[in-house]
This record gives sequence, C-alpha cells and structure tokens, in this order.
Amino acid sequence: MSDGVLRKQAWRIFQSALKAADPAGAVTRHLKRRDTSRYRNIFVVGAGKAGATMAAAAEKALGRAIAAGVVNVKDGHTAQLRRIQLNECGHPVPDERGAAGARQIAEMAAAAGQGDLVLCLISGGASALMPLAAKPITLEEKQAVTRLLLASGADIHEMNAVRKHISAIKGGQLARLAAPAAVEALLLSDVIGDDIDVIGSGPAAPDASTFAGAAEILRRYGILERVPAAVRERIERGAGGEIAETPKPGDALFARVRNTVVGGNRLALEAARREARRLGFHTLVLASEVEGETREVARMHAAMAREIVKSGQPVKPPACLITGGETTVTIRGGGLGGRNQEFVLAAALDIAGMQRTVVFSAGTDGTDGPTDAAGAVADGGTLGRNPDARRYLDGSDSYHYFEGLGDLVKTGPTGTNVMDVRIVLVGARGARRTRRQPRP
Repeated sequence: MSDGVLRKQAWRIFQSALKAADPAGAVTRHLKRRDTSRYRNIFVVGAGKAGATMAAAAEKALGRAIAAGVVNVKDGHTAQLRRIQLNECGHPVPDERGAAGARQIAEMAAAAGQGDLVLCLISGGASALMPLAAKPITLEEKQAVTRLLLASGADIHEMNAVRKHISAIKGGQLARLAAPAAVEALLLSDVIGDDIDVIGSGPAAPDASTFAGAAEILRRYGILERVPAAVRERIERGAGGEIAETPKPGDALFARVRNTVVGGNRLALEAARREARRLGFHTLVLASEVEGETREVARMHAAMAREIVKSGQPVKPPACLITGGETTVTIRGGGLGGRNQEFVLAAALDIAGMQRTVVFSAGTDGTDGPTDAAGAVADGGTLGRNPDARRYLDGSDSYHYFEGLGDLVKTGPTGTNVMDVRIVLVGARGARRTRRQPRP
C-alpha cells in the first residue's frame, strides 16, 4: 500500500464527507415536512458560504410562495436564481458589499408583518457575510476588529460573542426586526457543539453572550486597547448597562421563532467512516468537536499515527483515524495559509520518515483561510522533497510550502460548510496477498 495509493484513498474518503454535507437535500427535506400554506408572504433572507445552495433548494421547494429574498454569499459561491437575490461579498473580512446586502436583509425582515414568514438560511461564514455594524461603528472599524480577532487565535465562539455586540442584526436582533412575523431559521452548522446562538452569530437565536463577556474576550487576547475607539466605547458602555443587551433566552419574541440545525460535521464524519471501511481500513472516528491550537492538534494526530505503527493501537493497520471540528491558528509570520494547511505542515514534521503514513486535512467549504485551497496532504516522505518545512511553518506560510510540492487540496466552492475533516491513514506493512495463479 504505497503513499500514492493512500493519498488517493484519503481524497475519496473526504469526497464522501462532502456528499453527506450537501445542504440542498437537508433544506429540501425540512421544507417538505413544513406546512407553509398558511403564510401570507414568505421572505427568504440569510448568509453563508452555502447560501446559494440553500437558497436554490428553498426556491425549488417553495416556488411562487416566495415573495422576495436576499441572501449574502461569498465571492464565487453563487447560482442562478429567479426569486432570491444573491449578493457576492467579501470573506473572512467583511466588505461594503456585505454591509449593503445586510441592510437589504434587515429592511426585508422589518417589512414583514403579521401572517408572514421570514425564512432565514444560515451557514458558515454568515457572521462575516452579514456585517451590519451598530451605529456609530463603521464597516472599516468592524473590519479592523475581525482582523485582530483572526490574528489573535480566538475561536469561533469568542469571535462571534464580540461580533454580536457590535452588530445591529446578529445575536437574535434579526428576529427582533422581523417581529411580529414568524421566523424559521435553517442552520448548516460550522461550529463546535452546533450551538444555534453561535452559528452565523445567531441572527434569529437567543443570545447567551453579553457585553461584559465580549470585553473579557478582547482583554484576554490583549486587543481591547487595540480595537477602534468606537468599538471599545460601545462594548464598555454595554458592559456598564448603558446600551440594551441582545435578546436573551426567555424573551417573548422567540415564541414566534424556530431554529433548526439541518446539517453538521457529525454527518460528514459518519459518511467518511463508511467509505474508509469500504476501502478496507480499520476505522475510528475520534471526535467531531476537536478544537484548540492547530499545531498542538497536529502533533496529537501524528503521535497517534506513530502509536498505530508501533503497537497497533487504538486500531491496527491498515488504519484510518478521522476527526472533525475547527482549530485555531495564531499567526506568527507574514506568509499565507489556513488552519488545514498549517495542520498538515505541522504533522508532516512529526511523521517525517514514516512509511505508508498519510495526513490529509481540508475545509468542507473548499476554502482554507484566505486562500484558494481547501487544505493539504502530506506523507512520511514530504520533508524529503522539501526539508525547509520548519521555516515555512514559523512564517505561517503553509500555502507556499505545499504549492511548491503540488500538495494543496483544491476543490473550488463546494456549496456547503460543516467545518473541517482530518484524515490520518496508516497502511498495512506488506502488500496484500493475491490469489495464487496456476502455473503455466
């Protein structure tokens, strides 16, 4: 079982995960079970990397019942629709196009009345793609906060807690705008634990986070004094009770609101497990909620690969370990990369020289950080092809390391987003015996 064969098998396992994460089927199945005929008008709003796919499914299921719609999507993640307008926007740093689309979304929700339904489609990336800053904060100031949070190593829960408190639409505030209309939010989860108040910063969900908590997050990462003055002033005034909080659990407005998670990382990992077993691997799904510093998580995966080779534990070769979730990267240099590419580069250092061992990691949305790659793949011989891996890792430049080797994983926009899939394969020690052929 050569490294080349293992690489191809890792790719097939990942493709199985992508198919299981298809949001179109999830949205269609849910809407078919719902009676929407009683609503006077249906307005479709939302944001996310899977927004186009989800919106297309909603159009197909609801047809002319849709009065109008606006959904913000990432550049390149679009489709041809008739009733729902798709706005391409910047991600992960929000831009003016996203702000303009978010204003349209807010206006549409506010225009809905008694007897109407606001169908809200949210998937990963929605926080950055729906950036309606609370006045007097500007888009540029919100962009600065996003950059600081991305570079700090804050996880998605922490980032969203801050973003909700400098937003006019997140943290349940979209549901507040839509009242007294009914709100149905369909969520494709890209966060650990599938928390509805964290997915896309919970525009239609009760918000358990607070201004005080947002201030503590900024303080913990040493950026409270570095954020723009208007942002710091708003958060500090909110923490002091001078600005109204986001809607909390128990608020009466949520009696007309329903949030449903229609897809997530666990389903993708289960499909990957089935494909790995079909390919003949002894397979173990370790966890769907892996988080933490990317380099440390990579070292743990590499250590398990070494243990499989040494002792056959926790599974014997041919072995497949699968994990999901979303790690964080602390940027240390001026290079280019993402958490999946950095994971593979860090793991490559620890599996150097190991035979029949492959590490694969990719984002299900097809985009890893600010790059055109979904992730990367490496094996025990990777460092032999370019021994300068440590310098690239120290410079946060995993993209250019793997680009030079041709080992970037590129899928293009996938139409879905359920966090990351990491795969470690350890092949059998010897080739499988084939049936003996009769002598001539």
